[in-house]
Amino acid sequence: MTPTDPRDRLRWIDNLPFWGVHLAAIAGLAWLGWSWTGFWIALVAYVVRLFAITAGYHRYFSHRAYKTSRAFQLVLAVLGLTSTQKGPLWWAAHHRIHHKYSDQPGDLHSVRQRGFWWAHMFWILVERNAKADHDKIKDLTKYPELRFVDRHAIWFTVAYATALFLIGGWTALIWGYFVSTVVLWHGTFTINSLSHVWGWRRYRTTDDSVNNPLLAILTLGEGWHNNHHYYQRSARQGFYWWEVDLSFYVLKLLEVFHVVWDVQGVPRHVRDHRPAAPVDAEGAEAIAPTAR
Repeated sequence: MTPTDPRDRLRWIDNLPFWGVHLAAIAGLAWLGWSWTGFWIALVAYVVRLFAITAGYHRYFSHRAYKTSRAFQLVLAVLGLTSTQKGPLWWAAHHRIHHKYSDQPGDLHSVRQRGFWWAHMFWILVERNAKADHDKIKDLTKYPELRFVDRHAIWFTVAYATALFLIGGWTALIWGYFVSTVVLWHGTFTINSLSHVWGWRRYRTTDDSVNNPLLAILTLGEGWHNNHHYYQRSARQGFYWWEVDLSFYVLKLLEVFHVVWDVQGVPRHVRDHRPAAPVDAEGAEAIAPTAR
């Protein structure tokens, strides 16, 4: 793969909506001005939709780190669609490729291989990565409802934005969708970019993943990225009690009410082991059908 490959050129026309959301957020804030009501709408929208990405798209669809019902699986998918990060099948397929080749040739978003801004967001905006390889997600594609929502992802975004406007007018739309979505995008993107360059490493893995407590707070636990690359099958990414992982806490609460179950933690002997040589994290991956 080289930067001159036509499939790796930015699709400026196709991605006008992506840039348009950024412009709408800036213009909307300039027009409406500061609003505490808007701020709280944006914050709630950010946290709820980020949980759908971290606990849903990432820890469930990509890594199958816990089990749930077929109904709640669909709830996680639909909530994730409102984040405007494409569908759960697209997200999981690309993320599994990332882990297979993390920071090696073949990684879709490596700072080491292609630079910071490519890893942060440009990889999403090129033709090569526009579609998902369904061979990577056969455990998910067997569900027709997941294939349906993934194929019609944009309409769930439109429905979410429309509902905000009907309920709360321009304030709810600008803050709850445009502002919140831009922050949500770049918060999520930091895990592909900053979490491979800014932080500290507890485990020697074959990639550049690092832990960063600030990013962990901003992304509901995803900033414990070196932990995650070391032992991917765990739904808990903050391995120690002082490593705040809000997504995991919510999953454990949902487990109490039997909404989810078999929430995977990290065994103590795995957590406390410090290998002398880098660990190939792919060996820790366990993908299996879990919804019933």
